[in-house]
Amino acid sequence: MKVSYNGRGLPADGAAIGYAGGKFHVPDKPIIPFIEGDGTGRDIWRAAQRMFDAAVECAYGGERSVAWFEVFAGEKSFNAFGQWLPDDTVDAIRDLRVAIKGPLTTPVGGGIRSLNVTLRQMLDLYACVRPVRYFTGVPSPVRAPEKMNVVIFRENTEDVYAGIEWKSGSAEAAKLIEFLNEQMLAGGKKTVRADSAIGVKPMSPFGSMRLVRRAIQHAVDHARTIVTFVHKGNIMKYTEGGFRDWGYEVARAEFREQIVTERESWILGNAENNSALSIEQNAAMIEPGLKDATEAFRQQTCAEVKTTLDSIGKSHGNGNWKKKILINDRIADSVFQQVLLRADEYQVFATPNLNGDYLSDACAAQVGGLGMAPGSNIGDGYGVFEATHGTAPKYADKDVINPSSVMLSGAMMFDFIGWSEVGSLIEKSIAVTIQQRRVTYDLSRMMEGAPMLHTSEYASAIIENMRK
Repeated sequence: MKVSYNGRGLPADGAAIGYAGGKFHVPDKPIIPFIEGDGTGRDIWRAAQRMFDAAVECAYGGERSVAWFEVFAGEKSFNAFGQWLPDDTVDAIRDLRVAIKGPLTTPVGGGIRSLNVTLRQMLDLYACVRPVRYFTGVPSPVRAPEKMNVVIFRENTEDVYAGIEWKSGSAEAAKLIEFLNEQMLAGGKKTVRADSAIGVKPMSPFGSMRLVRRAIQHAVDHARTIVTFVHKGNIMKYTEGGFRDWGYEVARAEFREQIVTERESWILGNAENNSALSIEQNAAMIEPGLKDATEAFRQQTCAEVKTTLDSIGKSHGNGNWKKKILINDRIADSVFQQVLLRADEYQVFATPNLNGDYLSDACAAQVGGLGMAPGSNIGDGYGVFEATHGTAPKYADKDVINPSSVMLSGAMMFDFIGWSEVGSLIEKSIAVTIQQRRVTYDLSRMMEGAPMLHTSEYASAIIENMRK
């Protein structure tokens, strides 16, 4: 570990968070790096840091505190160092393990594609974790926003976000298209148009399984009872379909005692409802139209029924499967409809990168938008917590933006390091403040009789409620 980063020495009164044996070792005054953020990041960070310090003080009576350490990325970094993301910033987050950041500008043109994506890839922060829940009183476009209470685990390093693509008309695109058309697709009906831009969508068993593993473990640790894989495997059978299949594989292999798959629950339930049911009859009940299927498919389905009853009939039968975490999967476009109509049927989502990006914003829209949505990027031994909204530069330095996203991300961060008392206090105090109709402009304009608080005033109101 260095003694300074970006020309700034580490706080002398703090200590680094350690990590060994799969567990964090957190001192009473951990050094936590922060990136202030661009645009409105300046306003929301000032408010959030003041609130974080008050929450730690209230929770631990001065026995614990945070040694904040600023590191640089985005416009502030470019203006100071001529770099959008200095190596020292990445090194500091890697060495100190846990960090929090405001929104960052994505440079236009050449160079880094996205600072957020780059941080995730360089630190292998493979899980984007976004809880989405409703706070009573927040205006919502849906009738029953209180039904929304999910945690989305989005794979963070693969899929189209890997950035493997070439411009239309480029020599690289032409070379790849020629290879595909003349070798991989030769003799078939499919071809790639010669003027296409082209990209590659890599999805691996390794990347998918470690993401699903973390999602299921979250359900185990937090008494969640449903984990849903979101995919488009009906069209992309080997990438998105692979994600689904690898998800079930890790669920059965590593969480067998804690989980039951949806199809297994049907098989066990059918057998319990009718002990005289034959294998063939049970198979026909879980696959409507089985009598019209091919013989090979009928045999495959009957084998699935028999294997399920033989392998988990004793451990999961007699209604025990109802006490297990249910593992199911849903087609991506179907889920977008269902989170509007039946949000309370979902609890934990595990998704590939692109699906999770869409789904997390769609869910957040139902509970007040991205201003109320926290987020984190997690790896093995690392965590970077962040505001999920953009920089909104036209509102910068006007003290009007809702800081709840970064505040709730901070609550996640404190939970992550084991300071759950702080995380709980932040969430409860924000909830009470909103119920008091003491909110920033984005919410007050939609709440009758709610005066607008500035960003700093909103933080003060939360702190006031905290101290009560």
